[in-house]
Amino acid sequence: MLPTPERVGAAAEYTGRGVVIAFIDAGFYMHPDLDDRVLVHADASTNHIVEQPYVETIDDLSWHGQMTSVIACGDGRTSGGRYRGIASGSQLVLVKVSSPRGLIKEHDILRGLRWILDTHRRFNIKIVNISVGGDHVSNDPNHPLHRAIARLVEAGVTVIAAAGNRNAHDVVPPASTPQAITVGGYDDHNSLDRTRWTPYHNDHGPAYDGSYKPDLTAPAMWIASPILPGSFVDREARWLAPLLRITQEDELKPLLERGYADLGLKRNQINKLDDHLYGMLQGRINGHKLVDAQHQHVDGTSVSAAILSSVAAQMLEVNPSLTPAQIRAIFVTTAQQLPAVPSERQGAGMLNARGAVRTAAQKQQII
Repeated sequence: MLPTPERVGAAAEYTGRGVVIAFIDAGFYMHPDLDDRVLVHADASTNHIVEQPYVETIDDLSWHGQMTSVIACGDGRTSGGRYRGIASGSQLVLVKVSSPRGLIKEHDILRGLRWILDTHRRFNIKIVNISVGGDHVSNDPNHPLHRAIARLVEAGVTVIAAAGNRNAHDVVPPASTPQAITVGGYDDHNSLDRTRWTPYHNDHGPAYDGSYKPDLTAPAMWIASPILPGSFVDREARWLAPLLRITQEDELKPLLERGYADLGLKRNQINKLDDHLYGMLQGRINGHKLVDAQHQHVDGTSVSAAILSSVAAQMLEVNPSLTPAQIRAIFVTTAQQLPAVPSERQGAGMLNARGAVRTAAQKQQII
Protein backbone atom coordinates (compact mmCIF):
# COMPACT_ATOMS: atom_id res chain seq x y z
CA MET A 1 0.00 0.00 0.00
CA LEU A 2 1.19 3.49 -0.81
CA PRO A 3 1.69 5.62 2.32
CA THR A 4 -0.89 8.38 2.61
CA PRO A 5 1.60 11.31 2.40
CA GLU A 6 3.04 9.86 -0.82
CA ARG A 7 -0.44 9.09 -2.16
CA VAL A 8 -1.53 12.76 -1.98
CA GLY A 9 1.88 14.38 -2.44
CA ALA A 10 1.81 15.99 1.00
CA ALA A 11 4.53 18.39 2.11
CA ALA A 12 6.82 16.28 4.31
CA GLU A 13 8.25 19.23 6.24
CA TYR A 14 4.97 19.94 8.07
CA THR A 15 3.27 17.61 10.56
CA GLY A 16 0.48 19.75 12.02
CA ARG A 17 2.62 20.61 15.03
CA GLY A 18 0.83 22.90 17.48
CA VAL A 19 -2.62 22.07 16.07
CA VAL A 20 -5.30 20.18 18.02
CA ILE A 21 -7.77 18.00 16.07
CA ALA A 22 -10.92 16.65 17.72
CA PHE A 23 -12.33 13.40 16.32
CA ILE A 24 -16.01 12.59 16.78
CA ASP A 25 -16.42 8.88 16.21
CA ALA A 26 -17.91 5.59 17.37
CA GLY A 27 -15.04 4.68 19.69
CA PHE A 28 -11.28 4.77 19.99
CA TYR A 29 -8.14 2.90 20.98
CA MET A 30 -4.94 4.39 22.40
CA HIS A 31 -2.81 3.15 19.56
CA PRO A 32 0.98 3.37 19.95
CA ASP A 33 1.19 5.48 16.77
CA LEU A 34 -0.58 8.27 18.67
CA ASP A 35 2.20 8.26 21.27
CA ASP A 36 1.35 10.67 24.12
CA ARG A 37 -0.42 13.26 21.97
CA VAL A 38 -4.00 12.52 23.09
CA LEU A 39 -5.05 15.40 25.36
CA VAL A 40 -8.32 13.84 26.53
CA HIS A 41 -10.83 11.14 25.71
CA ALA A 42 -14.42 12.31 26.22
CA ASP A 43 -16.83 9.43 26.62
CA ALA A 44 -20.00 11.09 25.35
CA SER A 45 -21.94 7.84 24.95
CA THR A 46 -24.49 9.10 27.51
CA ASN A 47 -25.60 12.49 28.79
CA HIS A 48 -23.11 12.05 31.63
CA ILE A 49 -19.99 12.89 29.63
CA VAL A 50 -16.80 11.65 31.25
CA GLU A 51 -13.42 13.19 30.49
CA GLN A 52 -10.64 10.61 30.74
CA PRO A 53 -6.86 10.79 30.24
CA TYR A 54 -7.04 7.72 28.01
CA VAL A 55 -9.56 5.31 26.48
CA GLU A 56 -10.76 2.98 29.22
CA THR A 57 -13.30 0.79 27.40
CA ILE A 58 -12.49 -1.06 24.17
CA ASP A 59 -15.09 -2.76 21.99
CA ASP A 60 -15.67 -3.53 18.31
CA LEU A 61 -16.64 0.09 17.61
CA SER A 62 -13.21 1.23 18.79
CA TRP A 63 -11.86 0.17 15.40
CA HIS A 64 -13.51 3.01 13.49
CA GLY A 65 -12.15 5.87 15.60
CA GLN A 66 -8.75 4.19 15.77
CA MET A 67 -8.80 4.16 11.96
CA THR A 68 -9.62 7.85 11.49
CA SER A 69 -7.35 9.17 14.22
CA VAL A 70 -4.30 7.07 13.30
CA ILE A 71 -4.67 7.62 9.54
CA ALA A 72 -4.68 11.37 10.19
CA CYS A 73 -2.22 11.66 13.06
CA GLY A 74 -0.30 8.43 13.59
CA ASP A 75 3.49 8.66 13.64
CA GLY A 76 3.94 5.29 11.89
CA ARG A 77 6.09 3.68 14.59
CA THR A 78 4.34 0.29 14.24
CA SER A 79 5.21 0.22 10.52
CA GLY A 80 8.76 1.52 10.80
CA GLY A 81 7.51 4.95 9.76
CA ARG A 82 5.95 3.80 6.50
CA TYR A 83 2.29 4.39 7.33
CA ARG A 84 2.69 7.75 9.02
CA GLY A 85 -0.22 10.17 9.05
CA ILE A 86 0.16 13.59 7.45
CA ALA A 87 -0.51 15.32 10.80
CA SER A 88 1.83 13.15 12.85
CA GLY A 89 2.77 16.11 15.04
CA SER A 90 -0.77 17.17 15.93
CA GLN A 91 -2.42 16.66 19.29
CA LEU A 92 -5.78 14.94 19.55
CA VAL A 93 -9.06 15.11 21.42
CA LEU A 94 -11.09 11.90 21.09
CA VAL A 95 -14.89 12.11 21.48
CA LYS A 96 -16.82 8.85 21.63
CA VAL A 97 -20.47 9.26 20.59
CA SER A 98 -21.80 5.71 20.14
CA SER A 99 -24.56 4.82 22.58
CA PRO A 100 -24.30 1.98 25.13
CA ARG A 101 -26.29 -0.11 22.60
CA GLY A 102 -23.65 0.49 19.93
CA LEU A 103 -25.75 2.91 17.86
CA ILE A 104 -24.93 6.37 16.56
CA LYS A 105 -27.95 8.62 16.18
CA GLU A 106 -28.11 12.33 15.49
CA HIS A 107 -28.65 13.15 19.16
CA ASP A 108 -25.45 11.21 19.97
CA ILE A 109 -23.44 13.25 17.45
CA LEU A 110 -25.04 16.41 18.81
CA ARG A 111 -23.97 15.52 22.34
CA GLY A 112 -20.37 15.28 21.18
CA LEU A 113 -20.57 18.55 19.26
CA ARG A 114 -22.03 20.37 22.26
CA TRP A 115 -19.20 19.09 24.44
CA ILE A 116 -16.71 20.48 21.92
CA LEU A 117 -18.59 23.80 21.87
CA ASP A 118 -18.15 23.96 25.63
CA THR A 119 -14.49 22.90 25.69
CA HIS A 120 -12.84 23.96 22.42
CA ARG A 121 -11.11 26.94 24.04
CA ARG A 122 -9.89 24.89 26.99
CA PHE A 123 -8.23 22.35 24.68
CA ASN A 124 -7.45 24.84 21.88
CA ILE A 125 -9.31 22.70 19.34
CA LYS A 126 -8.88 24.10 15.81
CA ILE A 127 -10.27 21.25 13.68
CA VAL A 128 -13.17 18.85 14.23
CA ASN A 129 -13.24 15.65 12.15
CA ILE A 130 -16.69 14.03 11.90
CA SER A 131 -16.59 10.59 10.28
CA VAL A 132 -20.08 9.56 11.34
CA GLY A 133 -23.42 10.42 9.73
CA GLY A 134 -26.93 11.34 10.81
CA ASP A 135 -30.28 9.68 10.27
CA HIS A 136 -32.36 11.64 7.77
CA VAL A 137 -32.06 14.31 5.10
CA SER A 138 -32.88 17.75 6.50
CA ASN A 139 -33.39 21.07 4.74
CA ASP A 140 -33.98 22.82 8.04
CA PRO A 141 -31.33 25.48 8.80
CA ASN A 142 -32.34 25.16 12.46
CA HIS A 143 -31.61 21.44 12.60
CA PRO A 144 -29.61 21.00 15.85
CA LEU A 145 -26.58 19.54 14.04
CA HIS A 146 -26.59 22.35 11.47
CA ARG A 147 -26.76 24.95 14.23
CA ALA A 148 -24.05 23.33 16.36
CA ILE A 149 -21.60 23.19 13.47
CA ALA A 150 -22.42 26.76 12.43
CA ARG A 151 -21.62 27.90 15.97
CA LEU A 152 -18.31 26.05 15.98
CA VAL A 153 -17.27 27.55 12.66
CA GLU A 154 -18.30 31.00 13.87
CA ALA A 155 -16.03 30.42 16.88
CA GLY A 156 -13.09 29.75 14.53
CA VAL A 157 -13.13 25.95 14.51
CA THR A 158 -12.87 24.23 11.10
CA VAL A 159 -15.36 21.35 10.81
CA ILE A 160 -14.67 18.57 8.29
CA ALA A 161 -17.36 15.95 7.67
CA ALA A 162 -17.51 12.73 5.66
CA ALA A 163 -20.07 12.83 2.84
CA GLY A 164 -21.23 9.21 3.26
CA ASN A 165 -20.84 6.07 1.17
CA ARG A 166 -24.35 5.22 -0.10
CA ASN A 167 -23.95 6.71 -3.58
CA ALA A 168 -27.17 8.58 -2.75
CA HIS A 169 -28.26 11.82 -4.42
CA ASP A 170 -28.57 13.51 -1.05
CA VAL A 171 -26.51 14.17 2.05
CA VAL A 172 -27.56 13.99 5.68
CA PRO A 173 -26.49 16.06 8.68
CA PRO A 174 -23.79 16.82 9.66
CA ALA A 175 -22.47 16.61 6.08
CA SER A 176 -25.34 18.79 4.84
CA THR A 177 -24.23 21.76 6.92
CA PRO A 178 -23.13 24.55 4.55
CA GLN A 179 -20.43 25.72 6.96
CA ALA A 180 -18.84 22.25 7.17
CA ILE A 181 -16.20 21.19 4.66
CA THR A 182 -17.82 18.01 3.34
CA VAL A 183 -15.50 15.44 1.81
CA GLY A 184 -16.27 12.87 -0.86
CA GLY A 185 -13.83 10.35 -2.23
CA TYR A 186 -11.95 9.00 -5.19
CA ASP A 187 -10.24 5.69 -5.88
CA ASP A 188 -6.61 6.03 -6.92
CA HIS A 189 -6.32 2.23 -7.33
CA ASN A 190 -3.19 2.36 -5.15
CA SER A 191 -1.35 4.04 -7.99
CA LEU A 192 0.24 7.41 -8.64
CA ASP A 193 -0.84 7.17 -12.28
CA ARG A 194 -3.71 9.66 -12.44
CA THR A 195 -5.09 8.16 -15.63
CA ARG A 196 -6.21 5.20 -13.51
CA TRP A 197 -8.08 7.23 -10.90
CA THR A 198 -11.88 6.92 -10.70
CA PRO A 199 -14.65 8.39 -8.53
CA TYR A 200 -15.78 6.75 -5.31
CA HIS A 201 -19.45 6.06 -4.56
CA ASN A 202 -19.86 8.94 -2.11
CA ASP A 203 -23.16 10.66 -1.39
CA HIS A 204 -23.73 13.97 -3.12
CA GLY A 205 -26.48 16.54 -3.19
CA PRO A 206 -27.65 19.96 -2.01
CA ALA A 207 -27.21 21.41 1.45
CA TYR A 208 -30.16 23.27 2.92
CA ASP A 209 -28.98 26.58 1.44
CA GLY A 210 -28.82 25.17 -2.10
CA SER A 211 -25.04 24.77 -2.22
CA TYR A 212 -23.81 21.36 -3.31
CA LYS A 213 -21.92 18.76 -1.34
CA PRO A 214 -19.26 17.44 -1.27
CA ASP A 215 -16.98 20.46 -1.35
CA LEU A 216 -14.07 18.35 -2.62
CA THR A 217 -12.75 14.79 -2.55
CA ALA A 218 -9.81 12.90 -1.05
CA PRO A 219 -8.57 9.30 -1.30
CA ALA A 220 -11.23 6.85 -0.13
CA MET A 221 -9.67 3.44 -0.84
CA TRP A 222 -6.48 1.43 -0.31
CA ILE A 223 -5.49 3.35 2.83
CA ALA A 224 -3.36 1.43 5.33
CA SER A 225 -4.85 1.46 8.82
CA PRO A 226 -3.99 -0.38 12.06
CA ILE A 227 -5.82 -3.57 12.91
CA LEU A 228 -7.57 -3.22 16.27
CA PRO A 229 -5.41 -5.12 18.81
CA GLY A 230 -7.21 -8.02 20.45
CA SER A 231 -9.86 -8.21 17.74
CA PHE A 232 -10.88 -11.21 15.66
CA VAL A 233 -9.00 -9.76 12.69
CA ASP A 234 -5.90 -9.26 14.85
CA ARG A 235 -5.97 -12.88 15.98
CA GLU A 236 -6.22 -14.21 12.43
CA ALA A 237 -3.78 -11.69 10.95
CA ARG A 238 -1.04 -13.07 13.19
CA TRP A 239 -1.08 -16.26 11.12
CA LEU A 240 -2.39 -15.04 7.78
CA ALA A 241 0.02 -12.15 7.26
CA PRO A 242 3.12 -14.40 7.14
CA LEU A 243 1.50 -16.19 4.19
CA LEU A 244 2.06 -13.04 2.16
CA ARG A 245 5.79 -13.69 2.39
CA ILE A 246 5.92 -17.49 2.09
CA THR A 247 7.49 -18.70 -1.14
CA GLN A 248 7.91 -22.42 -0.41
CA GLU A 249 5.09 -24.87 0.29
CA ASP A 250 7.09 -26.56 3.07
CA GLU A 251 6.98 -23.28 5.04
CA LEU A 252 3.18 -23.36 5.21
CA LYS A 253 2.57 -26.55 7.19
CA PRO A 254 4.61 -25.57 10.32
CA LEU A 255 2.86 -22.19 10.40
CA LEU A 256 -0.61 -23.72 10.21
CA GLU A 257 0.26 -26.30 12.86
CA ARG A 258 0.85 -23.45 15.28
CA GLY A 259 -2.04 -21.24 14.25
CA TYR A 260 -4.90 -23.47 13.10
CA ALA A 261 -6.94 -22.94 16.30
CA ASP A 262 -6.77 -19.15 16.02
CA LEU A 263 -7.88 -19.50 12.41
CA GLY A 264 -10.90 -21.55 13.46
CA LEU A 265 -9.62 -24.68 11.70
CA LYS A 266 -9.54 -28.26 12.85
CA ARG A 267 -6.29 -30.17 12.94
CA ASN A 268 -7.32 -32.56 10.18
CA GLN A 269 -8.05 -29.62 7.84
CA ILE A 270 -4.37 -28.72 7.64
CA ASN A 271 -3.13 -32.22 6.97
CA LYS A 272 -3.84 -31.89 3.27
CA LEU A 273 -2.43 -28.84 1.54
CA ASP A 274 -4.66 -28.53 -1.49
CA ASP A 275 -6.36 -25.89 -3.62
CA HIS A 276 -9.38 -25.78 -1.30
CA LEU A 277 -7.22 -24.86 1.69
CA TYR A 278 -5.19 -22.36 -0.32
CA GLY A 279 -8.38 -20.74 -1.59
CA MET A 280 -9.83 -20.53 1.92
CA LEU A 281 -6.69 -18.87 3.30
CA GLN A 282 -6.50 -16.44 0.38
CA GLY A 283 -10.16 -15.61 0.91
CA ARG A 284 -9.45 -14.76 4.56
CA ILE A 285 -6.53 -12.53 3.57
CA ASN A 286 -8.67 -10.72 1.02
CA GLY A 287 -11.63 -10.47 3.37
CA HIS A 288 -9.55 -8.85 6.10
CA LYS A 289 -7.79 -6.67 3.49
CA LEU A 290 -4.46 -7.50 5.10
CA VAL A 291 -1.38 -5.45 4.38
CA ASP A 292 0.76 -7.04 7.08
CA ALA A 293 0.30 -8.50 10.57
CA GLN A 294 -0.61 -5.09 12.03
CA HIS A 295 -2.30 -3.25 9.15
CA GLN A 296 -5.20 -3.65 6.78
CA HIS A 297 -6.36 -1.38 3.98
CA VAL A 298 -9.64 0.47 4.51
CA ASP A 299 -12.07 2.55 2.49
CA GLY A 300 -14.87 5.09 2.83
CA THR A 301 -15.37 8.83 3.12
CA SER A 302 -14.55 8.48 6.81
CA VAL A 303 -10.99 7.98 5.58
CA SER A 304 -11.27 10.88 3.12
CA ALA A 305 -12.33 13.25 5.91
CA ALA A 306 -9.43 12.15 8.11
CA ILE A 307 -6.93 12.80 5.32
CA LEU A 308 -8.37 16.24 4.66
CA SER A 309 -8.27 17.06 8.40
CA SER A 310 -4.60 16.16 8.50
CA VAL A 311 -3.83 18.52 5.61
CA ALA A 312 -5.87 21.26 7.30
CA ALA A 313 -3.59 20.81 10.32
CA GLN A 314 -0.55 21.37 8.09
CA MET A 315 -2.17 24.54 6.78
CA LEU A 316 -2.75 25.85 10.30
CA GLU A 317 0.81 24.97 11.25
CA VAL A 318 2.20 27.23 8.53
CA ASN A 319 -0.47 29.89 9.03
CA PRO A 320 -2.27 29.79 12.41
CA SER A 321 -4.32 32.88 11.51
CA LEU A 322 -6.38 31.06 8.87
CA THR A 323 -10.14 31.12 9.44
CA PRO A 324 -12.42 28.20 8.60
CA ALA A 325 -13.70 30.14 5.58
CA GLN A 326 -10.15 30.69 4.33
CA ILE A 327 -9.27 27.02 4.79
CA ARG A 328 -12.31 26.03 2.78
CA ALA A 329 -11.48 28.57 0.06
CA ILE A 330 -7.91 27.29 -0.21
CA PHE A 331 -9.04 23.67 -0.46
CA VAL A 332 -11.56 24.56 -3.15
CA THR A 333 -9.35 26.84 -5.26
CA THR A 334 -6.38 24.45 -5.23
CA ALA A 335 -8.40 21.24 -5.88
CA GLN A 336 -8.02 19.51 -9.22
CA GLN A 337 -10.96 18.04 -11.12
CA LEU A 338 -11.14 14.35 -11.88
CA PRO A 339 -11.88 14.25 -15.64
CA ALA A 340 -15.32 13.23 -16.90
CA VAL A 341 -16.88 13.29 -13.41
CA PRO A 342 -19.80 15.70 -12.80
CA SER A 343 -18.95 18.53 -10.43
CA GLU A 344 -21.98 17.79 -8.25
CA ARG A 345 -20.38 14.42 -7.49
CA GLN A 346 -16.85 15.64 -6.74
CA GLY A 347 -17.31 19.29 -5.81
CA ALA A 348 -14.24 21.38 -6.62
CA GLY A 349 -12.27 18.20 -7.30
CA MET A 350 -9.48 16.19 -5.72
CA LEU A 351 -7.43 17.36 -2.76
CA ASN A 352 -4.20 19.11 -3.74
CA ALA A 353 -2.33 18.66 -0.47
CA ARG A 354 0.91 20.40 -1.36
CA GLY A 355 -0.87 23.21 -3.21
CA ALA A 356 -3.16 23.87 -0.25
CA VAL A 357 -0.26 24.15 2.20
CA ARG A 358 1.74 26.30 -0.20
CA THR A 359 -1.21 28.67 -0.61
CA ALA A 360 -1.71 28.82 3.16
CA ALA A 361 1.95 29.80 3.59
CA GLN A 362 1.67 32.49 0.92
CA LYS A 363 -1.29 34.04 2.72
CA GLN A 364 0.83 34.17 5.86
CA GLN A 365 3.53 36.08 3.97
CA ILE A 366 0.96 38.53 2.64
CA ILE A 367 -0.35 39.17 6.13
